[in-house]
Amino acid sequence: MTDYLRLAELSAATIVEVNSLSLKPGQEQFIAPTSYAAAVLQPKTSWQRVVLRDNKVVGFIHANFDPEATREEFRAALWRINVAADAQGLGIGSYIVKELMAEAQRRGIDRVTVLWERGESSPEKFFLNVGFKPVGETEYGEIIGAYDIPG
Repeated sequence: MTDYLRLAELSAATIVEVNSLSLKPGQEQFIAPTSYAAAVLQPKTSWQRVVLRDNKVVGFIHANFDPEATREEFRAALWRINVAADAQGLGIGSYIVKELMAEAQRRGIDRVTVLWERGESSPEKFFLNVGFKPVGETEYGEIIGAYDIPG
């Protein structure tokens, strides 16, 4: 499956497709609105990529690399990962996480974090399956997961 996948920078040509990615029922409640991510992140530290399969957008990742962030869990963080509903379960999410970890390693980073909520249709199982481990909780009850990149 991943033989057909590649990452590309978010562009004017792909942003409409990213905004049109459909999710499985119930998943949308676990994704922060785009406006939230934009308000929290600095454009200079943001890393956004689309996943193309045969030149069609099937996924999106929004990460942030800010070594000066005051909270450790925001220094190298996965903010958003979306995979089109009809493409879920095909290894695309795992591919995206693998590429994120490669980017973090290129930047000399050895830990990437993600926040998730528990519940039905929660992304928790996915994050655990790709290697994130719970390391704490936010003041809002979100789980803080960490992926430690082997040195």
